This record gives sequence, C-alpha cells and structure tokens, in this order.
Amino acid sequence: MVLTGLVIIGLGTGFGLSKIISTKYKVEIIVKPQMESKNYLYDVISEIQSNILAKDTLFFNSIGINEIDFTGLEVTINRVVEEGSTEGDLQYLELLQSFENIDAISDIVRAELQNKSSFNHRITFFYKNVEKGSDFANKIMSYINSNKYFDGLLKVYRSNASNRIEQNQILLNQVDEIIKNYTNTLASKNESSLGERIILDNQEQVNIADLFEYKNLLIRDIETKKIELEERTNPVALINFGKSQQVQKSFFAKKIFLVPSILLGLFFTFSLLRYLNKKSKLIH
Repeated sequence: MVLTGLVIIGLGTGFGLSKIISTKYKVEIIVKPQMESKNYLYDVISEIQSNILAKDTLFFNSIGINEIDFTGLEVTINRVVEEGSTEGDLQYLELLQSFENIDAISDIVRAELQNKSSFNHRITFFYKNVEKGSDFANKIMSYINSNKYFDGLLKVYRSNASNRIEQNQILLNQVDEIIKNYTNTLASKNESSLGERIILDNQEQVNIADLFEYKNLLIRDIETKKIELEERTNPVALINFGKSQQVQKSFFAKKIFLVPSILLGLFFTFSLLRYLNKKSKLIH
C-alpha cells in the first residue's frame, strides 16, 4: 500500500510539474562582425536585452516589432570558440613580432592579429511563442545591420576593394605582356642564357623571378579583395541562421517518472536504514 501510494503521489507531482514548467524555445544565429564592429554588436545586444527586461514596447515599435510577447524572451551573445586557435597560433604571432621593425613583417603581424581577433559569435534568442519569437529574431538582426555609420563605412570599403581589383588587373595585364615579350625575345634569339634580368623601357633591370613573384602577389590580392566584396555586405555578416528548437527542460520536468523514482528511492533507503538499525539493536 505504501509503495502504491508513493507511486501515485509521485506520478501526480511529476505530471503537475511538467505542466507548470512550460516549453521554451530558442534559435541560434552565428555571425561575424565586420570592420571592427564587435563592440557595437555586444552593445546593441545589451541594449535590446535591457529593453526586453523593461518591456519597452515603444522601442520595439520604433524598429518595426509591433506584436511582442515578453514571456520568456531573452537575447544572449557569446564568442564561438574555434578549434586550433591555441598556443601554436600565439607562438607564431610572437615569432612574427620579433621582426616587427621590418615593414613587410609588420603588415603581416597586423593582418594576423586582426584575423585572430575576428571570431564568430553566437546570438541566442529564447522565447515561448515560436511564431512571434522567430519573427522577433529576424527583425532584430535587420535592426543590428541598419547602423548608418557602418553602412557608410561599408560602401567605402567595397568601393576601395573594387578599385583595387581594377588597378591590380591592369597591372597584371602589363606584367603578362612583359613576360610574353621576354619569352618571345628569348625564343627569337634562341639563346638559353640571356640572363635572369630584363630591362624595362631603358630603365633599371628587373629580375624575371621577381616579376613572377609580383604577378603572384597581384593574383592573391585580387582574390582577397573578391572575398572581401563577398563577405562585407552587412556590418555583421550572417554565417548561419538556425531553426527554432526546444530548450531542454529543467531537472524536474525531464521525465514524468523522475519524482516517483526519487520517492521510491527515499522509501527503500529509509527501509534499509530501519532494518539495519533493528539488526544492530538485536546484536547488542
């Protein structure tokens, strides 16, 4: 009878707790700040969370969110830790910094530091209303990327990258023409030992190996600028916009049989202790 009563009480309690603790959902968005916009990203997320806590409907109405359910609503952000960016990367940067008095190495150090500090970040939206929560996340991301300062800066970056690609392409065509003329001259004279240097318009001599290296640098720079044009379309680049998923429930709401299991465990523990206590009294 006692066991039956405990099971019934436990099942009833577990069922009640599962109903009291309502289902919560979340959507995770992976982003990458562009143009040193990381501080702005963290500040704007903090601003949004503060307005959620204050239930400031005027603020959300001003950014196009007219229907909002504040129940369980929350926005958080944290850095995505990437594998491989550990001690080896730091040692590499330290090695480069030992040559920082050389202009070329200094440029590499600055580029590497910028790359290592440009982590991806995870913005997580928590909510209880799936439809309104997803719409809220979409509109907040649009609001984050509507910053006028970064929009203007973005246009300048993209314009500079396009001009750089155009100028590099002109230089690349000139280098190809020089290499072509050199190859034709070499073939016409039928001499394999013309030397490794050529003369440009009666000016200083240029090493042919350096010319090929310069060509490779132009190609790499064009490729880099094309990637910049592809990535820098918003102040905060969107890497992945996840789907709504149910948040794992709290300890007491995971299983309806958890509470009766705890009660039964306590009952058997108490029974065992009482049995051992009786045995000890009989011994004495």
